[in-house]
Amino acid sequence: MKHIIKSLNKAFDNRVRLGIMSILMVNDWVDFNTIKEQLGLSDGNLASHIKALEKNEYIKINKEFVGKKPRTTYAATGVGKLAFEQHLRALEALLNQNDKEKDSK
Repeated sequence: MKHIIKSLNKAFDNRVRLGIMSILMVNDWVDFNTIKEQLGLSDGNLASHIKALEKNEYIKINKEFVGKKPRTTYAATGVGKLAFEQHLRALEALLNQNDKEKDSK
């Protein structure tokens, strides 16, 4: 089980980052306000978690103007998608390991 725990990605330990990546995995580009509303976050809270994911190059950011209003959108990078999929597989393995241990008792 220790090897499974080591396979979990610390970048996704936080529920907010897990939520952000979950949204980005099923959408091409998502704007800041949509993510904020879906996860029920403040601007500052979302911004800090976005920054952490960007630092790891798991997300890419697009800034543009729509009319005179700025609009920031986000997408998962290829590296981010792969890292998130590996994290999910490790979680599944952990759950399956626990099921096997229950069955053997």
